[in-house]
Amino acid sequence: MLHPHTELRFVSEEIGYGIFATQDIPLGTITWVRDELDRSFREEDVKQLSAASYENLMKYTYRDRNGDYLFCWDLTRYVNHSYSPNSMITPLGLEIAIKNISSGDEITNDYGTLNIIEAFKCALGDHEREFVRPDDLRRFHRDWDLLLDNAFTRINFVDQPLNRFLTKPQLERLKRINDRDEVLPSILEVLYSNS
Repeated sequence: MLHPHTELRFVSEEIGYGIFATQDIPLGTITWVRDELDRSFREEDVKQLSAASYENLMKYTYRDRNGDYLFCWDLTRYVNHSYSPNSMITPLGLEIAIKNISSGDEITNDYGTLNIIEAFKCALGDHEREFVRPDDLRRFHRDWDLLLDNAFTRINFVDQPLNRFLTKPQLERLKRINDRDEVLPSILEVLYSNS
């Protein structure tokens, strides 16, 4: 479930559509929660798809730590990549704003966190990382963990409209993390390793 203060807008011919904030979304706000309507495809399910469905699945899904392909039922599938994202996936089944997102800003994440299959060059210009690569989680998890740690310090101090979509175990775990009874897990825990 995508944050409710967002909308789909056309970005450009090269990029297509993206998700934009319709109100300010502060640092530490949960921007997406994996909910029961999102559909998971195992590798054997993927092999049964028609060519057209396979193409859509590869375009609009990401892989979880088990290697399953997650297809988000809502507009979340239009969140674009950025080398300087303002939202980031966590091992807790949610994404969180790692920066203040102003009304009108595009909501982005780094596709390097999404267990991509093949490297690709980003359409959004130059950056020190020339390509988004399948091993980016291993290469950059320490930097991304720092961003997530900072965001989680704010989680209890900002409005959380997606809390109602969190499961009881997620809410309990977030409480333990915020009470410092549990350490925030590294983003490296979302890594799918088929070895």
